[in-house]
Amino acid sequence: MTLSDRRTQRTWAVDLAPYELAAAPVTQAQYEQVLGERPSTAVGGQLPVESMPWLAAVRFCNALSQREGRTPAYRVEGETAEWEQAADGYRLPTEAEWEHACRAGTTAARYGELDEIAWYRGNSDERIHEVRGKLPNAWGLHDMLGNVWEWCWDFYDPEVYGTYRVLRGGGWFDEPWSCRASVRRRTHPTSRLDDLGFRPARSLI
Repeated sequence: MTLSDRRTQRTWAVDLAPYELAAAPVTQAQYEQVLGERPSTAVGGQLPVESMPWLAAVRFCNALSQREGRTPAYRVEGETAEWEQAADGYRLPTEAEWEHACRAGTTAARYGELDEIAWYRGNSDERIHEVRGKLPNAWGLHDMLGNVWEWCWDFYDPEVYGTYRVLRGGGWFDEPWSCRASVRRRTHPTSRLDDLGFRPARSLI
């Protein structure tokens, strides 16, 4: 898998091990069922959960793993998390895994016509929408583009941006340019944004 960054004009290769990725972003109902709260700005059980920091997404993954009898993928200490890569529990995808899943075997910027696959500024009425409302990609994954950006595991560029984490996918308020498989965005892990959610991954070990 080859990733690229438009800002730095850099490309780099990443090896991928077998993994699986949730078919849609975590909903408010799912988040409440696992963690007992709804941090979101909008209200709706089938809306993507949003407005939670990166570490909250990590804690959700650990809690979901424990509910299913899996080994948690993260060791959390204070505001930091360490990935136990041998664990079979849920975790945030790496950005390479995210892009690989988004493309679903395609090489184009998108896996379909934008209006058919994504909620973005041109068709969202400037609001978030329920998951699975648009066509999935060839691997059955919904909302990989548009609706909410998604937290990934990776640091964006530690030498320049410190602890900022990678976001992928574009959101309901974004222009078409941002809703492309290769677009990388960054934010501080404590950020709570109303167009930022996540979906769990799991290593197949």
